[in-house]
Amino acid sequence: MSRILTGIQSSGVPHLGNILGAIIPAVELSKTFESFFFIADLHAITTVKDATDLKQNTLATAAAWLAFGLDTNTNILYRQSDIPQVTELMWYLNCITPYPMLANAHSFKDKSNKLSDVNAGLFTYPVLMAADIILYNANIVPVGKDQLQHLEITRDIARSFNNIFGETFIIPEAITQENHMIIPGTDGKKMSKSYNNYINILGPEKVLKKQIMSIVTDSKGLEEPKDPNGCHIFQLYKLIGNKDQIQDLNNNYINGGFGYGHAKNELLNLILSKYKTPRLKFDELMRNPQKIEDELQKGSEKAKEIANSVLKKVKTNLGLM
Repeated sequence: MSRILTGIQSSGVPHLGNILGAIIPAVELSKTFESFFFIADLHAITTVKDATDLKQNTLATAAAWLAFGLDTNTNILYRQSDIPQVTELMWYLNCITPYPMLANAHSFKDKSNKLSDVNAGLFTYPVLMAADIILYNANIVPVGKDQLQHLEITRDIARSFNNIFGETFIIPEAITQENHMIIPGTDGKKMSKSYNNYINILGPEKVLKKQIMSIVTDSKGLEEPKDPNGCHIFQLYKLIGNKDQIQDLNNNYINGGFGYGHAKNELLNLILSKYKTPRLKFDELMRNPQKIEDELQKGSEKAKEIANSVLKKVKTNLGLM
């Protein structure tokens, strides 16, 4: 059976873009494949320097995945930092990874114009990513097109190790979603926390309403017919609603007598209705963080068994055992 591995950035409560673009598709995939999901808190330390934020971000990220139905009995959810074997493997991989490979990585090049802001962790980010993947014998790694380079680096490092020290690692394959959804934010750009244009569907209703009401529209009046395809509200609604709901809203736009305030309320009500259960589950988990910790620890114990087995083979082939 193929094993899929996905790293999840611990950047706080996942927003609508994360949920539609990553969480829901991955949870569906996990019903067919053996899936490993890890909260990438070690990666987060390259940018997050507040201990409280880091802890809360990890809990919120894990809670969101659990709230959207990830089955931890058939899949493995764990915190990256709970597996020290991954940083040990990273060191071994560092010792065979050429400097030019890392200097050409997007994660470094994008910030290389201001080297004072680049820490060693950011520079060796692709090596830790490689260790994350090959430590668990993952066959398949779902990635966005912007992460394809890092997966290729992982494949190169694994092949290099195998060539030098003998067959050790499975060479992972990438799955890219050709029809990967780009979720628009409140301003029409790609939804992102860095743009502050995101919608937090798991947050308090008052905050959610404020975010939806901030969606940018044109200045057409209440009575005027409107173009649904040119409206950010409608584009978001289309991603969530069913066929009949979408058609009804489309007709309201075209017929006129329907303002953007009405459309925003329709979107708000749809989100509150469709995601009622995940919202309740998320809130319940965040009120009881020990439940989240228990799930992460359960996953970590399973992950360690595989990590120890692979690391033993690595150390044997290196001559360390």
